[in-house]
Amino acid sequence: MPAEKKKKPLVEEEIEYSKYEKARMIGSRALQISMGAPFLVALSEEELKNIQFDPIRIAMMEFEENVLPITVKRPTFTLQA
Repeated sequence: MPAEKKKKPLVEEEIEYSKYEKARMIGSRALQISMGAPFLVALSEEELKNIQFDPIRIAMMEFEENVLPITVKRPTFTLQA
């Protein structure tokens, strides 16, 4: 009987970002939004007026809802014997 392969869960694990990574991702996304990129969260006209069309706040909302199209590439460390 072959060994059963473990299936990957459909839900990704939540990654903890440092404050620097978070600031970089939100800042980069805010720049994209300010240059005309579409929002990745549904916002009504009233919500946009409440946040004064601020791209940083919109990017923060996208970050909180985990829909940012930006990832962090971290170096991998290997131990040498």
